[in-house]
Amino acid sequence: MARDRGQGDDYTGPLKRLLLGVLVLCLIGLFLVWRIDSPRVERFRAQVVDRIVPNLDWAMAPVTSAVNILRDFQSYQRMYQQNQDLRRELQQMKAWKEAALQLEQENARLLDLNNVQLDPRLTFVTGVVMADSGSPFRQSVLINVGMRDGIMDGWAAMDGLGLVGRVSGVGRNTARVILLTDTSSRVPVTIQPSGQTALVVGDNSLAPLIDFVEAPDQVRPGDRVLTSGDGGVFPAGLLVGQLATDPRGRMRLRIAADYERLEFLRVLRSYGLEDLSDPGQLIAPDLLPDDTTPEAAAEAGNG
Repeated sequence: MARDRGQGDDYTGPLKRLLLGVLVLCLIGLFLVWRIDSPRVERFRAQVVDRIVPNLDWAMAPVTSAVNILRDFQSYQRMYQQNQDLRRELQQMKAWKEAALQLEQENARLLDLNNVQLDPRLTFVTGVVMADSGSPFRQSVLINVGMRDGIMDGWAAMDGLGLVGRVSGVGRNTARVILLTDTSSRVPVTIQPSGQTALVVGDNSLAPLIDFVEAPDQVRPGDRVLTSGDGGVFPAGLLVGQLATDPRGRMRLRIAADYERLEFLRVLRSYGLEDLSDPGQLIAPDLLPDDTTPEAAAEAGNG
C-alpha cells in the first residue's frame, strides 16, 4: 500500500506542474493577444468577444443579481438613516410645540391676571397657590390670601384662562378654594351661542358633568360655557370651558383653567352678591362683630 501511494505521488506532482505551466502560458498568451495593437489581432479579439460574451449571460446572471441586491441594501440603509433622522426631527418639533404651547398658556394666564378685568365693578386679589388637598375625595387648593385681604366665602377664583372654583373656608392669612371638579361643586352656567342654561356637576374627574340642560338638542360639542349668575354665587359671564361629550354620550365640560399648573389664582371681589352663611368648615374664620359689614372687613384687612 505504501508503494502504491509513492507511485501515485510520483505521477501527480509532475502533472500539477505541467497544468500550472500550461495555465501560465495561456494567461501570458491572452495578455499578449489583448495588448497587441494590430488590425488583425483587433479583428480576432472582436470575433472572440462576439462569440463568447453573449453566451455568458447565464454565468453573469448571479453576478448581476448580487450587484442589484447590494445596491438595494445600500438604498435601504440610506432610507433607514433618513427615517431615523426624520423621527429625531419630529421628536424635537413635538418638544418645541409643547414648549410653545406651555409658554403661550403661561403668557395668556399672566397677562389676564395682570391686565384684564371682566367687569369694572369686579376687583380682585391675586394669591399664590400654596398646596392642594392631596385627597382623591376632595378637590381643593390653599392660597395665601385670607380675611386680612378681605376674602370672603363664596367668591369666585380664576386663573388666567378660566374659572377654577369658589372660596369655601377663609382664615386670617389663607383661604381654601373648592375646585369645579369637587363632588360638592355645583355651578349654574349658560351654554353659548344657544343660551341654554345648565349645571356643572363635579365628580372628581377633570371633565365634570353638564346636567339639567334645557334643550340638549340645541347644544353642540365645542360650545362655550359661561357662568350664568343664577343663585347669586358667581358673577355672570365668567368663562368656564367648552362643551364636550364622553364615549357614553354624556355631556361634559372641558375646563378652560389649567389645573395641572395652578400657580396663581385671582379671587374676584363681588360684594353685590348674596353672602354665604356657611364658611365651608374647611378653615375656621375669625368671628366678626355683629355690626361689622363685609365692606368694613375688607377695609380693615387692607389697612
